[in-house]
Amino acid sequence: MTEPDLLRLATAGSVDDGKSTLIGRLLHDTGAIHQDQLEALPGNASGATLDLAGVTDGLRAKREQGITFDVAYRYFATPKRRFIIADAPGDAQYTRNMAAGASTADLAVILIDARLGVRTQAKRHALIMSLLGVPRVVVAVNKMDLVGYDQGVFERIREEYGAFAARLHFADLSFIPMSALAGDNVVSRSERMPWFTGAALLPHLESVYIAGDANLVDFRFPVQDVVPGDQGFRGCAGQVVSGIARPGDEVVVLPSAERSRIARIVQSGSDLAQALPPQCVTLCLAGNVDVSRGSLIAHPNNVPRAERAVEAMVVWMADAPLVEGGIYLVEHATREVKATCAQVAYKVNPDTLRREEARSLNRNEVGRVRLTLFQPLFVDEHGRNRATGSLTLVDPGANAAAGAAMVIERKVWPEIVDADADEHVSRNVFRQRGRVEAYERAKVLRQRPLTVWLTGLPGSGKSTIGHALERRLVDAGHACFVLDGDNLRHGLNRDLGFTPEDRRENVRRVAETARLMNDAGLIVITALISPYEADRAMARRVIGDAHFFETWAAAGVAACEQRDPKGLYAKARRGEIAEFTGVNAPYEAPAAPAITLDTAGDTVDRCVDLLFAAVLARVR
Repeated sequence: MTEPDLLRLATAGSVDDGKSTLIGRLLHDTGAIHQDQLEALPGNASGATLDLAGVTDGLRAKREQGITFDVAYRYFATPKRRFIIADAPGDAQYTRNMAAGASTADLAVILIDARLGVRTQAKRHALIMSLLGVPRVVVAVNKMDLVGYDQGVFERIREEYGAFAARLHFADLSFIPMSALAGDNVVSRSERMPWFTGAALLPHLESVYIAGDANLVDFRFPVQDVVPGDQGFRGCAGQVVSGIARPGDEVVVLPSAERSRIARIVQSGSDLAQALPPQCVTLCLAGNVDVSRGSLIAHPNNVPRAERAVEAMVVWMADAPLVEGGIYLVEHATREVKATCAQVAYKVNPDTLRREEARSLNRNEVGRVRLTLFQPLFVDEHGRNRATGSLTLVDPGANAAAGAAMVIERKVWPEIVDADADEHVSRNVFRQRGRVEAYERAKVLRQRPLTVWLTGLPGSGKSTIGHALERRLVDAGHACFVLDGDNLRHGLNRDLGFTPEDRRENVRRVAETARLMNDAGLIVITALISPYEADRAMARRVIGDAHFFETWAAAGVAACEQRDPKGLYAKARRGEIAEFTGVNAPYEAPAAPAITLDTAGDTVDRCVDLLFAAVLARVR
């Protein structure tokens, strides 16, 4: 029998909004409170007058001081789903605990006191949940019993808070009126609020879909420890934070860049056929590979970028402010490096979500920060991978967590991308920088820019696949354009021939065009023979490694010549075309393309399906 899936749930709200009472009610009404715990609570065992808030009070000081200042984790299950639930503190001074509780949550419940309405702290909680990548939020309008179960009160809060939270782009935002104390709309629908037609909280939590959240494309395995063993056993222990690992997969160990293969995947003494997030396993690699705690294992054709400078949204939680020039420790996965705050670009007003000028961040403030790392880290954007896109900033003096940082889209264009590119530029011509950054244009289009560089022999299907991919992407709501090699030679590159020098210039012009289109936020698909490895490497430098997705249409000469849709191979064989790739000019196959398409053996639809899935994972 398959075990029910797991939902990680975080709660947040201002002081006395009823978080602990709500969790206590969930635990009580689902039978998750032990008898000895019930007997320790004041009130009667029916739950009608029990002090259910005491269930999650990890510290006696809650009852003595009236506030919760720890994160209490509880576990419970229903026949439909298992839950890990965190009672995150609500007072502004304990934002760090709330952020800790939400960092891995699938869903957050933000409580609002119906009597008090929408306050700044409730908005701050939504902002932080959004930055931490929590995809779903339930807004629990609590204490409806104290406003006479008035529908108007609920609707006013839903309208005001909904308009605010809509700008944070949650995948799902729901509102439920309830009374945690009385049990209204917590486990079952309340008869006191017949005007509310939605589900109660627990049925909503049981039915919300989370299976699609996992990133199964980008394999990332931060090594926590190297495990020696008997009879030559040696493994790397850690957690699969994204992607899929299988025995036989080729992997690369970072930062050493050594390649190996996964020989075994072991968990609790048994071998596994595959490992998925968030499984904790031990990977046994073939050969003698240099690996230690802090190493990151990935697939060689899909690795995170090595960065010495990162742009991040930071939630600052320490008493001492984050200041430009300050030195901090940065914890990333299983590594720790030193960093300096190079710049505080701005802070975010939690009431309006507008940027405000800032040179520092005080406690509970959120802002955009540029960090310069003393050693490079292999990071992904947080929106793509929460595990490898998250940083914890530590105050080295206090030896305490001071801030949570989420890596955002980085400016990847170097000022000079290639020595050849600027070789003939006049010294009186200067690069100009506008007022709109590339990431801002991409945000408007709600996609990450990318250049899909299709390379292959003439007749390998590059143009056919490129235009079919464009059709699929546009149908899926993405802005993209095909730069077809033949079309470009009718205009932009009409003055070029087919010598190696002209081919290189052809590639350079296409790469520069693709770069500008990426800068505009577009997805670009090139269909270009680009036969020389050195020319494609130049294109990668021009476009930028983060945006360059090399795709090989891997049909051989025989298959392409048999297909010969334009009759060019026949002309080349008769000597009518000089320097024709595959006949009297060489083609250098990519050494490590991002994806290889068998355009000789697979159908066009099959190739487009594979490429569409890979591209979609990169641009979302």
